[in-house]
Parts: sequence; C-alpha cells; structure tokens
Amino acid sequence: MENEFQSRIDLVSLSEQIKKIKLEIGKVIVGQELMVDLLITAILSDGHVLIEGVPGVAKTLTAKLVSKIISIDFSRIQFTPDLMPSDILGTSVYNLKTSEFQFKPGPVFSNLILIDEINRAPAKTQSALFELMEERQVTIDGQTHKMKNPYIVIATQNPIEQEGTYRLPEAQLDRFLFKIVVDYPNLEEEITILLKHQERQGVLATQDVNAILSGEQIAALRQAAQQVHAEPHLLRYIAQIVGETRNNPMLFLGASPRASLAILSSAKAHAIINGRDFVSPEDIKAVAMPALRHRIVLSPEKEMEGLGADEVLSLIINKIEVPR
Repeated sequence: MENEFQSRIDLVSLSEQIKKIKLEIGKVIVGQELMVDLLITAILSDGHVLIEGVPGVAKTLTAKLVSKIISIDFSRIQFTPDLMPSDILGTSVYNLKTSEFQFKPGPVFSNLILIDEINRAPAKTQSALFELMEERQVTIDGQTHKMKNPYIVIATQNPIEQEGTYRLPEAQLDRFLFKIVVDYPNLEEEITILLKHQERQGVLATQDVNAILSGEQIAALRQAAQQVHAEPHLLRYIAQIVGETRNNPMLFLGASPRASLAILSSAKAHAIINGRDFVSPEDIKAVAMPALRHRIVLSPEKEMEGLGADEVLSLIINKIEVPR
C-alpha cells in the first residue's frame, strides 16, 4: 500500500513547492505561521477562507500576496452597507446597437476574490454569495454563468467594530472551509516588522514577491491532496468530533455534515504540507478548530457567561479519545 502511494504522490516535489510559497509570503509577512499554513491548506482543499482580526494585522495584505504568488486573476471587493447584489455579480445592460440585453460580469468573475470587511454588506448582498461559494456559479435572469477554475474566496472581517456591520448568515458561514483568527504579533515579530519597513524605504512590500505557481499547478496539488489516505478509524474520529457538537448542552447549534467533509479534505491537505501521504490524528486536530469555530452557535446561557466557541471546541476535542 505504501509503495502505491509513493508512486501516486511525489512528496519531495510537493514539499519544495510549499516551501517556495512560504518563502515568498515570508518576504513580507512576519510571523503568523498558523494563518499562512491554514491558508495554504485551504487552497489545496479547494475551500474558501474567512480571516478575522483587528485592523492592521495583515489580513488583506496576505490575501494580496497569495494572488501574486499564484499567477491567476485577482479581484478585490470592498463591502459597504450600500452594496447591492448586482454590484458584485453583474447585471444585464441594454445594447442599443443589437437591441438586446447583454450581461456585464461583476467583480466576482475572477479566480481569487478578496472580499474586504465582508460583514459590512446587508443580508441581501450576503445571500447573493450563497450559490457562488457553494457551486462556483451564479444564475442571473435565468442564465447560469460558471466561474473560472481555480475559484477561491478570501474574506476578512473585524470582530471588534459593530457599528455599520451585519451578522453573517449561518448558511453563508457554513460555506467557508476555515475561519482563521489572527492575533497581534509578539514583541520580537513587531520589531522585525519595523526593521523590514525601514529597509524598504517606501517601496511596496508586494513588489518583492514572485509568481511561482500557475492555476494548473494548483489543480495538480489539489489532485495530490485528494489521493492522501485516511484510515477508517480516523474517519470515525472526525465523525465523533462533529457528532459531539450536535449533542453538547453548551451548544445551541452543532456542525453540519459539510463540516465533517471540510475536516477530512483539509486534514489531507495538511498531511501533504507536512510531507506525508497519510492522515494522522494530529492533522485532524490541527484543522478541527478553524473548520468548526464558525459552524457552531453557543447556547444563550454560555454566551452570557462569556464563553467562546474555541473554548467549547477545545473541551469537545480533548474529550474524545485520540485513535492510535
């Protein structure tokens, strides 16, 4: 069995490509290793990412860097309270020459979409993303328009500011593979940030970053990740973690079967990143928190107690016996 996997997955080549990605991002982003690892994992898993953090912790910059490292089309949308669905999806415009309506695509027709401050747009505009994120297509005026491949949505939001923001619908949150929480850098990292900024002398940070992967190479990496093997007892472990979120008295809403699939696909990608062609319990534990934290809803009592989703998930994950 081991020889079969070695012949199907060139781990040395994959490891080199992933090292190059991290090296390019590391030219600009200091620290934030967890965010970078999870972002690469999500891309290899063909999943969308929600990045949450206070302003100034390089959420938007990281997404821009990813678009430069992979030579694919990039589109940025700044969400605002007055944004309408047609502003992002596109609209039919009457062509006077042909006397027909012609579809004019919106900014979502690209490969990598950065949605800045996603929680600033109203529910109507949020709902316009449902079909887009799940099926990689939009239906407008009865016509279905397919998106390009690869198709990745990276969204950012600020958890602190509440004025002029809207809560994301649970159905939309469920369409994100990961919710990555970004914290402040430590003292040494902040000093390095200042030193790098001073050395650049006003030159844009993204100018040093090179395109090292094509869309075809990303597709090949995803194909390799799908071939990673997961033993039946590990599939049971995933099902137990997700099942426990549905039966836990601290939670009002548990995770859906889509969460189980998200953990499995991202655990496979995480294994590839760490140079393995098989899933380990450590891979599952590494991706469980970012794959589940946005898919659960705390009970009102626990919210009033000030308990967080991560704390409850830690209790659930640590409670279940790790298979060996």
